[in-house]
Amino acid sequence: MCGIAGQFGRDRLGVEHIEACRAALRHRGPDAEGRWSHDLPNGRRVDLLHRRLSIIDLDDRANQPLDDGRHVIVFNGELYNYRELRRDLEASGARFRTTSDTEVLLAALATWGEDALDRFEGMWAFAWFDRETGMLRLCRDRFGEKPLYLLRMPGGLRFASEVGALRRMQDEPLTIDMTHAYRYLVNGYKSLYKDRRTSFHRDVTELPPATIMRVDAEGRTTIARYWTPSPVADETMTRADAVEAIRAALVRTVDLRLRADVPPAFLLSGGVDSNTLVSIATRVLGRDVHAFTIVNTDDRYDERPIVARTVRELGVRHTEIPLEKTGFLDHLRTLVRGHGAPVFTITYFAQWRLLARVAAAGYRVSISGTGADELFTGYFDHHNAYLYEMHEADPVAFAPALDAWRRHIEPIVRNPFLRDPHVFINDPDQRGHIFLDAGEFARFLTVHWHEPFTETTYCRGLLRNRMLNELFHEAVPPILHEDDLNAMSVSMENRSPFLDRGLFDLCQRIPTRHLIADGFAKSILRDAMRGIVPDCVLDERRKVGFNAPIGDLLDARDPEVRAAVLDRSPIYDHVRRDMIEALLDVDAMPNSRSKFLFSFLSTKMFLEECCA
Repeated sequence: MCGIAGQFGRDRLGVEHIEACRAALRHRGPDAEGRWSHDLPNGRRVDLLHRRLSIIDLDDRANQPLDDGRHVIVFNGELYNYRELRRDLEASGARFRTTSDTEVLLAALATWGEDALDRFEGMWAFAWFDRETGMLRLCRDRFGEKPLYLLRMPGGLRFASEVGALRRMQDEPLTIDMTHAYRYLVNGYKSLYKDRRTSFHRDVTELPPATIMRVDAEGRTTIARYWTPSPVADETMTRADAVEAIRAALVRTVDLRLRADVPPAFLLSGGVDSNTLVSIATRVLGRDVHAFTIVNTDDRYDERPIVARTVRELGVRHTEIPLEKTGFLDHLRTLVRGHGAPVFTITYFAQWRLLARVAAAGYRVSISGTGADELFTGYFDHHNAYLYEMHEADPVAFAPALDAWRRHIEPIVRNPFLRDPHVFINDPDQRGHIFLDAGEFARFLTVHWHEPFTETTYCRGLLRNRMLNELFHEAVPPILHEDDLNAMSVSMENRSPFLDRGLFDLCQRIPTRHLIADGFAKSILRDAMRGIVPDCVLDERRKVGFNAPIGDLLDARDPEVRAAVLDRSPIYDHVRRDMIEALLDVDAMPNSRSKFLFSFLSTKMFLEECCA
């Protein structure tokens, strides 16, 4: 896990810009730094910069950039199946001087070209230059776990793992894209990855996941997808077959993602996802597990009892970290400054505080459950979509599914749209629950702004298509953005075992009718983990997740707090101060308003830090 940056074109990076860029990436790679430059005969130049966080092959021999004589690479991420690929390459005559996954990555690309991408299992963003052809290739992994930002200049292309590093490669400041800020404030974080916009204007973009960009010696660029998901269910698959296959696939993916020359830490909650990973590591793979849990004492979100039972049953080392409630505004400003963007949800403020403590305990790798909700069904609207699917395709199954919804889901769901079990049956295109209260939040703006909901069509099934939009556009991309920035800010890498190509392909083959049973979401995952994950977790119906109402961290009655929130700021060119003041006076703030207030504070600090 590392930080990369560079440029390709007629521009020349000055020494001061190179040093400023590398300094901006130091937290991503405190162990080593490297630079490689090359002048092409046509006057163009390539610069590759690298900062290293040592995870696999800790020796200096594995430092980057890595050069095989013709090809040079800088790589951020992990190639989990590097041992298997190395054996294949050695059988073809390749020889290696390190035990690193980076050298395997370079050798695979040199041997198989872009076809090697289909063989890779991992997370990556890399820049790969070929001296012979003068071509630079930039690439990201299938799910977008590793970021790569692009800045197009008149003289060429610049790229980096973080926008902050791009900013330091030039003298001119980047321009904030207020449309993107309005999108976040009004529609929420699930709207942010509907296109390639970033918090800055269109000269700064992100290379899309599952994409390779080729820049030839003359500076011409082409972009192509190297992987496209193909969600086709196998209607002959029985429930028993699905459960057995998922169990085997999960053991394999966890085993792969525990490959490291440093020990991992596990982020544990009371949910099925993180418990699946901890339980497989402990009970199946025999690993010594140290789990960390952030503790929220709010009764609505307190998972301590179920976590304590899990820890006792599994016998793992466990550290509780209480949610720190002092200095919230100062801590949030520090995080926004480090992200170079608003922090998307209060959950990721809490995660940052948790990871700081994990890093202080000496860990460099964290394991988390990102992606399970989108692969196995994990959200309340999945129940409504499942009812729609059963109503349309299997009327016999609809009646018991509706009865289970009324008994188990109706008492706990709060979203007004989702309290109607027929919401999608009456209108399959209804999506008001996703941009909940967007019209109300738009009233806070000083300008008229509206952006309708859009989604991509991957398949005909409503439930499956919703899950794929969450995986590739709405939920997982912002989560991965925050996962990466939070972990790397404290020199850690975060691994997400559920984001595995083989596991994804298998999940797409499972018939929709198997996904929910007796009101249980993640029904297949629960059954697959029976006997591995403690029953107290598998039998828990509540979806808690970590949350903290803004009122738990911000005392809006404190005069100093109110002054800090309402004081002069660029945000008030865009948001009405009187409405924010009125919001601060609300004692029992609804959940959606609490989320909006956090988004406002995060955007306020972003404008103050990045407009300065």
